Amino acid sequence: MIEHLPRFIAEKGELLENTGIQQGKAEVELILCHLLDIDRLQLYLHGETLIDKSVLDRFDKIFTRRLKREPLQYILEESWFYGRKFFVSPAVMVPTPETEVLCEAAIRFVKSKPYSKPSIIDLGVGSGVISITMAKELDDCEITAVDISEAAIEIARRNAIALEASDKIHFLHSDYFDNIPVDARYDLILSNPPYISAEEYKTLPPEVLADPRLSLLSGKEGLDAIKRIVKQAPDYLAACGRVMFEIGYNQADRVTEFTEKDDRYKSIVILKDLNDVDRVVILACEGA
Repeated sequence: MIEHLPRFIAEKGELLENTGIQQGKAEVELILCHLLDIDRLQLYLHGETLIDKSVLDRFDKIFTRRLKREPLQYILEESWFYGRKFFVSPAVMVPTPETEVLCEAAIRFVKSKPYSKPSIIDLGVGSGVISITMAKELDDCEITAVDISEAAIEIARRNAIALEASDKIHFLHSDYFDNIPVDARYDLILSNPPYISAEEYKTLPPEVLADPRLSLLSGKEGLDAIKRIVKQAPDYLAACGRVMFEIGYNQADRVTEFTEKDDRYKSIVILKDLNDVDRVVILACEGA
């Protein structure tokens, strides 16, 4: 039992912050809520009576790992995205809030069109957050979720089953469009591709470096995967469809430059994230 929970949280939070973790106190709260299976309000109302030695022993094991800058999501094997809890492991990238901007744009686009059953492809499904969010937020749709990693596909499939979205999603092992039928057409082509340059990779914090390299690195400039999507996507885009993908904080100008040189595209829109950073590119082709 803890005699004074706020002091315990503050002290442990300070220890985390001393290692370079910005939200130490919030992470301590999150760990305790996870162990007790309660929310933050219940933690402060009842935590002192609920936390016993067994809880503290488990807390100490998690806390020790976090002090070493192991991502908390991997330790807890869970990450929240768009209000839903996803299972994650080091086989997939930890979902980030920026990807919610991509999902919101995709959902708005589909709902603005008279689709009866939009066809969507998610390039690089990872833990499944994009595909599953689309499946849950749209009344009816067909989603093809691809990844080069079999381990990622298994995790995404596990999350789809847990969140009751598997009936709308077809999983496929593929390196981008490599295994997609040449006659396939999609109303939406979505992706959160790797976009970290070789130089930038050296500066990433330990938590990000814990993500699979395959999910982060994309050549010298960080643009290899994005260029591949831009080049191939029009061959698989249905009339009036859209291509939407995430970009790095400093890539908007370069992406605009090489996209405008491709005559197949008629427009490019770039959306900012909550930090006012260019984050999501939306492309339309001729006839869209």
